[in-house]
Amino acid sequence: MNSKLLLQNLRNIPDFPKPGIQFKDVSTLFKNPDCHQEMLDELVRLYQDKGITKIVGIESRGFVMGAMLAARLGIGFVMCRKRNKLPGEVYTVSYQKEYGIDKVEMQKDALSSDDVVLIHDDLLATGGSMVAAIELVKKFQPRKIYVNFLIELRMEGLQGREALAGNDLTTLLTIEE
Repeated sequence: MNSKLLLQNLRNIPDFPKPGIQFKDVSTLFKNPDCHQEMLDELVRLYQDKGITKIVGIESRGFVMGAMLAARLGIGFVMCRKRNKLPGEVYTVSYQKEYGIDKVEMQKDALSSDDVVLIHDDLLATGGSMVAAIELVKKFQPRKIYVNFLIELRMEGLQGREALAGNDLTTLLTIEE
C-alpha cells in the first residue's frame, strides 16, 4: 500500500476540537480518488480470504469504507449507531468518552452466530468506541471477529492498541507523534 500517498493527503487540523489536539481529518482521504481506491484495494486484499460474512461500520466515518468494502466483497453491511438512531429492538452498550458516557446500538437481528464479522472504523485513538462495538458484536456470538481501522494514532495517553489487546486488529496506516 502507498502509505506516502495517504500521509500526504491526510489533513491535520491543530487545536480541534479543543486546544492542544492535532485532529486527523480523514475526509481529505475520501476526497482524493487515488487515496480512496488505494485504501479500498488494500482492505480487499487484507480481508477477501478471511471468510467474512458481515461488516459492521461504526458511526459515522466507519460507514464510508465499511459499506464499500462490503459491496466489493459481496457481503452484508451492518451499522453500529449512536443511541436512539435505529428502529426496532436493539442491543445497547455504554462506554466512556473523554467528556462523559456515550452509548452505541445494533439491531438485534443484525448478525447471527454463523457470522464472521469485521468491525471497521476510521481512526484508532483511545479505542473506546471499538471496545463498545466489540462488546455489542459478541452478544451475537459470531464465529470470529476481526477489527480494522484506516489509521492508528500512537501517542502519549491514547493507548488504543492496548485497549484492544487480544483482538485480531489491523490498521492501514500508523502515525506516531
